Amino acid sequence: MSTLVIIVVVGVFTGIAIAIVSKFFGVESNPLEDQVKELLPGANCGGCGYAGCSGYAKALAEGKAAPGACAAQKPEDLKKTAALLGASVEQKVPKVAVVFCSGDDTNATRQAQYNGINNCRDAMFVAAGAKTCTYGCLGLGACARVCPFGAIEITDKHLAVVHKELCRGCGKCVQACPKKLIRLVPRSAEIHVHCSNPMKGAVKLRGCKAACIGCGKCVRTAPDNMRINNGTALAEVNYGNPPAEELAQVCPTHALRK
Repeated sequence: MSTLVIIVVVGVFTGIAIAIVSKFFGVESNPLEDQVKELLPGANCGGCGYAGCSGYAKALAEGKAAPGACAAQKPEDLKKTAALLGASVEQKVPKVAVVFCSGDDTNATRQAQYNGINNCRDAMFVAAGAKTCTYGCLGLGACARVCPFGAIEITDKHLAVVHKELCRGCGKCVQACPKKLIRLVPRSAEIHVHCSNPMKGAVKLRGCKAACIGCGKCVRTAPDNMRINNGTALAEVNYGNPPAEELAQVCPTHALRK
């Protein structure tokens, strides 16, 4: 019986202590902050520049940040957030992540088999990866693991693929890719040059038959929509005026595609 009494007494005093601490040291919730947080996606991707959605919601409620920094926030929720804060929102171009590489196991050759740690950054230290093209996607999933929306798939042919309908353009994958193969581009663009190798065409083709060889056919066909990057000799989409999907048909290596 004495043991039970001791447990009850300790419990009562603990409860009182917690109540006192909460009263004098507890931080009161900000109703506006809570309302704003409800309108954020909850992905905690950090793309807004704050430590997760809670940090951004707090900054918004305190007037230290402006609405629109969250790339993953739905347009209708952004409008509600702006209305709550009495702020205006600058309309931003919706973006999506694209992997600028075509080097899956069908197209790319290998210089070795990699049996190390299943991580892109670690594989980079071993001759820049197992693929002959040292600029190619390693296919080990660093980007997929950090995507809060499950928008990136690593195919059975060792290539990262972004599912456009799931991607919210938060940019976490861009930061995660050690080869800088992923970029955020306007969602309205229908096709992209899936190659990042700046070497000469003949050298590139030895490592990947789907490489962009800089032949310029796409540029000659649609000079307002495409251009050649003088620094890399790669064809590039003019994302200010992107081409229609049909232009992909002129690319001899199929590097220009959806």
